[in-house]
Amino acid sequence: MVWGGISIGGRTDLHIIRNGTLTGRRYADEILRPHVIPYPGAIGDSFVFQDDNARPHRAHLVENMIEAETIQRMELPACSPDLNPIEHVWDMLRRRIAARPRPPATVRDLEIALLEEWNSIPPKSDR
Repeated sequence: MVWGGISIGGRTDLHIIRNGTLTGRRYADEILRPHVIPYPGAIGDSFVFQDDNARPHRAHLVENMIEAETIQRMELPACSPDLNPIEHVWDMLRRRIAARPRPPATVRDLEIALLEEWNSIPPKSDR
């Protein structure tokens, strides 16, 4: 599983979630603290955080952390991936990796390909 954040002017680093499932605790420790909480400082007062309704994203620990950090969250209806712009970026990454002359043969190859493609996306494509 991977996590990435996008905005009009840029993107976060791509985070690869290894060794087990994503829990609310892991989401808070591996995603929110290092990637999301610092991001509003770079964006400014207009920062709005958008994620989906996956169980780890809605854990009490996560809800409390977002509230404590006074991060404004955009609520989405359940099962509404078309309303989440990152879904279009994931689709673009899938297509780019599928178009490679040599598709990834191992999980490590896939991780490398994802990181290369993520880092090659021009900022204006992040929208």
